Amino acid sequence: MNEWLVVVILGIVEGITEFLPVSSTGHLLLVEQWLPIRESDTFLVVIQSGAALAVLLVFQQRLRQLLATWRESASRDYLARLAGAFVITAAGGLVLKHFNVKLPETATPVAVATLVGGVLFLLVERWLRGQTDRRTDGQTVGWAIAIAVGLAQLVAAVFPGTSRSGATILIALAMGLTRPVAIEFSFLLGVPTLIAAGGLKLVSALRHPGSEVLHLDLLVLGTLVSALTAFASVRWLLRFVQSHTFEGFGWYRIALGAAVLLMVFMR
Repeated sequence: MNEWLVVVILGIVEGITEFLPVSSTGHLLLVEQWLPIRESDTFLVVIQSGAALAVLLVFQQRLRQLLATWRESASRDYLARLAGAFVITAAGGLVLKHFNVKLPETATPVAVATLVGGVLFLLVERWLRGQTDRRTDGQTVGWAIAIAVGLAQLVAAVFPGTSRSGATILIALAMGLTRPVAIEFSFLLGVPTLIAAGGLKLVSALRHPGSEVLHLDLLVLGTLVSALTAFASVRWLLRFVQSHTFEGFGWYRIALGAAVLLMVFMR
């Protein structure tokens, strides 16, 4: 198989799954098991930046509003909590790097995390249906939520298959946010998180060129494909949650995780 085609396939998978609560890293690791060419870790991290750029386009009106009204307390508080959640994730990421925490290269732990995450989505959605007296208005991102969401990103970084967006949306829902507000905060937080991760990985690869072969043309192609597919994926999800819960994603994760575990055990 031509390497350009492999890059396009990985870019499509990354773009579709990065912001859906199904784990892009998990899907990329699983897809690579069946591809004849394996791309570098740098490639898989950097193309996530394309998906992050797509979020900027989708939420451009909201971002303009936040920047235009940054002197107002509501906008200032929201931006501060985004920054705080990012700092928590960034600091935790440096700690993980210091201890040389690496992603698993086998499908089993990814499948388990995918399956467990699916079960948690079903449990949280069922719990939410029984909450007739919500303690919050569902629209305000408090500091407790911001801190929890920042920590949730670290959990997803350590356990591929958990899903960064899935973990952050799940904790935000459990702490009282509505689905649209939980998605917005999760996705906007993902922009600096993914761009910073991709930028650091790219700089490291350029400073140490002997550690892996880096093809910038393939990197640009994968990032572009990721951006285009992520744009469509995010716009679809925003429409979907207006009238649907996340239970469908929960069942999908359970089915996918179980299917992968079955394949592993039958080898």
